[in-house]
Parts: sequence; structure tokens; C-alpha cells
Amino acid sequence: MRHRWVTSPVKPLVSYLLLVDVGKEHSVAKELRKLPGITESQVVYGEFDVVARIEPGDVTLMDETITMARKLPGVTRTSALISSGIQN
Repeated sequence: MRHRWVTSPVKPLVSYLLLVDVGKEHSVAKELRKLPGITESQVVYGEFDVVARIEPGDVTLMDETITMARKLPGVTRTSALISSGIQN
């Protein structure tokens, strides 16, 4: 049986979780909104302090945006949850 690669028109969607220094939550959320591909960012309660939604046009932009976000002052840890794009 041969496998076929199917190209999906679905663009990647990323939920980006950030742990930040105490007191930096709102400033990090504000700075995130200035980065390319980030459509939303909010301060949240729980294990992480800020969550952002990234809707990059492609994987290269996603990589650049995540790299820029990691360098923001106050960011200590991040985790990216990347959607598979598979719809049933």
C-alpha cells in the first residue's frame, strides 16, 4: 500500500502558554499583541500566566514569532500547543 501525502489548506493554529516573572503578566500580554501572527493574548490564572493565540501564515512565521516572544523581558518559560489542522 502506498501512502499519499495530503496537503491541507488549514493553516497552523498555536496556543502559546507563557510563564512570566511576577508583575510582568500584563506587560508581556501587551507586547505579545505587537508580534506578527498573534491575534490574541490574555493574562490567565493557573500554571501559566499568559496565553496567546498565534495564527501564522506559515511555519517560518510561527518560528520567528515564537523566537521573538521567548526574548521578551520577563518571560521565563513557554509551551506551544500546535493544532494538527485535522478536521472531522
